[in-house]
Amino acid sequence: MNLIEEIFKILFYKYGPQYWWPAETNFEIIVGAILTQATNWRNVEKSINNLKKEKLLDPFKLYYLSEEELSTLIKPSGFYKIKTKRLKSFINIFINKFKGDLGYMNTFPTSYLREELLKIEGLGKETVDSILLYALNRPIFVIDNYTKKIFSCLGIVSNRKSYDALQNIFHESLFPIYQLFQEYHALIVEHGKRECKRCLSFCFLKKLVISEFLQKQL
Repeated sequence: MNLIEEIFKILFYKYGPQYWWPAETNFEIIVGAILTQATNWRNVEKSINNLKKEKLLDPFKLYYLSEEELSTLIKPSGFYKIKTKRLKSFINIFINKFKGDLGYMNTFPTSYLREELLKIEGLGKETVDSILLYALNRPIFVIDNYTKKIFSCLGIVSNRKSYDALQNIFHESLFPIYQLFQEYHALIVEHGKRECKRCLSFCFLKKLVISEFLQKQL
């Protein structure tokens, strides 16, 4: 039995489709992925709304915007000076290497894009993979803290597994379909927010996974 697939089915039946990532444009997804580091989504929404009010949610406008002005607008997302530099660094690469055009950027192989984005200071694997999965529709699974916590709680993986090792488990267990990866990751986040503030021995997911496993053995 493929437990990774079974867990997706359980979560989907429980929570339904998530329609994640919430954004009006793919560029907005990228901005959100960078701003959401070390904060909650409500704070990110405030920052994005500030940019929208000033009609600045555009790579070329942000490219010419001063760091001071940008810092003020994204202040609600926290660590705003650091995030300003990270966002500016991404936009600099996006415009100078990829013409500020997501369509053009999307013509490059996933491995090349991932390597280039990881060179940007402050953009780790989770942020980069979120950009690739949600903004560019590349089938690359995002591993976040909820994924590590839930799947170690279920006893499927060790909580000491590296990001790449855990990601490989999902890649080897699922068909490489970006819609599936998006939905699965969103469901993990939803479950994590609702029920996994701490590792619960008898959370409904653990009981159902054990039940499914036992039934398939009969």
